[in-house]
Amino acid sequence: MSASERIDADVCIVGAGAGGAVAAAELAEGGAEVVVLEQGREHDADSFSARPVEMMTRLYRDGGQGLTLGSPPVLLPLGGGIGGTTLVNSGTCFRTPGAVLERWRGEYGLRELTEQELDPCFERVEHALSVAEVSPELAGANAAVARRGAQALGWSHGYLRRNARGCVGSGVCAFGCPTSAKQHTGITYVPRARAAGAKILTGAEVQRVLVRNGRAQGVQASLDGSVRLHVHAPEVIVAAGTIHTPLLLERSGLGGDSGQLGQNLALHPATGAFARMEEIVDMARGVPQSFYVDEFSSEGIMFEGVAGPPSYVAMSLPLTGARHARAMADYRHLALLGLMVSDTSRGSVRSLGGRPLIRYDLVRDDLVRFRSGLARIRELFEAAGAREVYLPLPHGVEPERARVQDLKLMAFHPLGTARADARPTHGVVDVRLRVHGVEGVHVADGSVVPSSLGVNPQITIMALATRLAYHLLDRPCPS
Repeated sequence: MSASERIDADVCIVGAGAGGAVAAAELAEGGAEVVVLEQGREHDADSFSARPVEMMTRLYRDGGQGLTLGSPPVLLPLGGGIGGTTLVNSGTCFRTPGAVLERWRGEYGLRELTEQELDPCFERVEHALSVAEVSPELAGANAAVARRGAQALGWSHGYLRRNARGCVGSGVCAFGCPTSAKQHTGITYVPRARAAGAKILTGAEVQRVLVRNGRAQGVQASLDGSVRLHVHAPEVIVAAGTIHTPLLLERSGLGGDSGQLGQNLALHPATGAFARMEEIVDMARGVPQSFYVDEFSSEGIMFEGVAGPPSYVAMSLPLTGARHARAMADYRHLALLGLMVSDTSRGSVRSLGGRPLIRYDLVRDDLVRFRSGLARIRELFEAAGAREVYLPLPHGVEPERARVQDLKLMAFHPLGTARADARPTHGVVDVRLRVHGVEGVHVADGSVVPSSLGVNPQITIMALATRLAYHLLDRPCPS
């Protein structure tokens, strides 16, 4: 390319993750000329080493060390490059719960978002991703421990549905699947988009969405820091993710009239507890996230199996000194279960020197959920026969007395910073993901999701992006 380049397209999409890649494939296959601008690189699965520390620096933004400012600080790892966070998540596929859709219709005026309306979009996504339930054999012994405890207590549970094909249980989903069994968007939707003629450019820094007389004109960007790029397109889809989409919209002077842009950040904060079992578990063998306990989902508490190789466990084990060394020496007997809280806490994202500054403080109601969840994890492990349980709390602190600052939290599902609401005074986009107050600008990522889902959000985002694509093509979504 020359120092300045112009590309003409029907649709310009910013980001190639769960929302952008899906929209790109569906639109390109529908006959639209599509250009996708992705800030990160394209990753070659043949180079995935299965070493967590090495792969985190390559596959995650900021080496997976993104952190919120607040009490307590929350580690927020986000994927970077083609595939976005779908490249490094655990592949769990839950549809949007019916109760959540009902809330959206009542509280946010999103009356079109019914299960019947979204069903063909979910079907289409699930087919594209080869979504299926994990078998007990592939789930591994770590899941068997949780299942034994849930059965003993009579708690509702089951095996998770995941987007995988030919999985061999490598145990490193979060660090790049070395066999390409996980069907992330980089190996599913992106090749489809390319085959249908979409142009996908990596190393693209998008400065702003261009608007004239209330109508999208395209985007202004740079490639590899040297080529000035103008993509001229009457339709723009911003899919830069919950953290970066509000910053781009703000730079473009869009979406800010309601005062909601960058607000309403939900994180689905999580933690995990370990147990030392009598039997050999070998948690790195099998699918890391393969089993769930939803007995307390109505309280905003969900348990999901998580696991990893020794280096991951060494970083996560809530012990120090000699206790840490003894537990790691017994690694093959360790089991791990994750706890996720459907949060009522809300944070914000704003720009500080061009970088996102994320503020999030855990409210008391969510602290109470973590206290309850940790007590129940211990109960489950003890029912499964654990010899010792290691909770993610300071030594000697019991769950019922835990304070906010005692919690060690991570989050994987940021949502809501450009939330959908039928009222322009209460949200950033409408029910069809169009930015209020401007024609031709849409958002298709987790930022539009108006509330915590209580479950992993990836196929909710994909289904909404599918629906958006077919609205732009002016045809119904085929199942």
